[in-house]
Amino acid sequence: MPRPRQCYLRNMRLYLTMFVLSLTAAAAMFAADAKAGKAVYDTSCKSCHGPDGTPNAAVAKMMKVEMKDLRSAEVQSMSNADLESVITKGKGKMQAVKAVTGKSVDDVVAHVRSLKK
Repeated sequence: MPRPRQCYLRNMRLYLTMFVLSLTAAAAMFAADAKAGKAVYDTSCKSCHGPDGTPNAAVAKMMKVEMKDLRSAEVQSMSNADLESVITKGKGKMQAVKAVTGKSVDDVVAHVRSLKK
């Protein structure tokens, strides 16, 4: 018959394992989806930022602005919160993208991260 301490340790291991598996499942469920982000990006961002994050030169010239390459180290070094702010609030001449809200913002950020050089 197992001793009480051994039962306690076995039960603790079981509970900890279940807890870690639950956290992993929750993280996967709520994680940003780069594939979904690409679909949103293609609809709401691609006309200015190009299919691969390279700025559309004609749009940049028309707006008289220098657009950042989304693949650049400068953009990629921005925090997710900063990228989300640019999308939802705008920055400089870039207006907020009102069509991108909620989880779609996280998904677009994940897609932008996938463009890294």
